[in-house]
Amino acid sequence: MLTTENTFKDYPDIVSFKQMMEMLHIGRNKACTLLRNDIPSIRIGCTHKIPKVNIIDYINRKSIEK
Repeated sequence: MLTTENTFKDYPDIVSFKQMMEMLHIGRNKACTLLRNDIPSIRIGCTHKIPKVNIIDYINRKSIEK
């Protein structure tokens, strides 16, 4: 199980849309789908701010499902 202490140390606690794409190695369309359905984010104007812990929670949920 991933934790905030040992995962994505090089990224800040709140990441941008582009950083999330880099972290998950996904493209723009998949990132949009995840933000719409699976990963909670904060929308400020036209930009998304994604807490790193939400990305880690998503990965943990998906690893349990498999």
